[in-house]
Amino acid sequence: MRKIIQSLHDRLPAWAAEWLDILVPAVEVALIGLGAWLLMRFARQLIRPLTTAYALPVNVASLFLRIVAVVVYGGALLWSLERLGVSGAVLWTAFTGFATVGAVAVFAAWSVLSNLFCALLIYVTRAFRVGDVVELLEAGDRPGMKGRVMDINLVYTTLLESGDVEGGTSVQLPNSLFFQRAVRRWHGTAASEPISPTLQVPNPPVAEKAA
Repeated sequence: MRKIIQSLHDRLPAWAAEWLDILVPAVEVALIGLGAWLLMRFARQLIRPLTTAYALPVNVASLFLRIVAVVVYGGALLWSLERLGVSGAVLWTAFTGFATVGAVAVFAAWSVLSNLFCALLIYVTRAFRVGDVVELLEAGDRPGMKGRVMDINLVYTTLLESGDVEGGTSVQLPNSLFFQRAVRRWHGTAASEPISPTLQVPNPPVAEKAA
């Protein structure tokens, strides 16, 4: 393709060759932008059946699309700048600087990202649902945190410890905590009436003392 354009550039008059130098990069940038837009449409079409199949909340799907959009449009921007004549050294310096800042931000917010990923795992693995009664088991014979699941967001799971919504007390637990301890679950039953509870043990299992 480059040889064809160069051959055409050599055969055209000077005024037409100048316009060709402007038109070709503009067309390439337009095609890159169109490709990025089509790729994002494909990502949106792909996330819809996944959201329905795994009953994912809307905010999880939106977070995934935002991450994909940053990667796709960021790559398209760098590629477009390269086609417009920006040197590779400048692009590499900008990319490494951006990656360094991003890495520092990721490690600084590692606990938050861990909770976001654990929230996704809770929905995908169906560990528990809103309305279930769950208990985080402690080591030994100590009683663990127990309550009815009232809400599951991207960072916290809210448990109602006792009473009703208006008079009871609630506690917010990080989502990652449910993958660090064994969890006992009552499927939609009251905490005072434990009917066939399910015990979920993380891998590797947590060792408990014999009763």
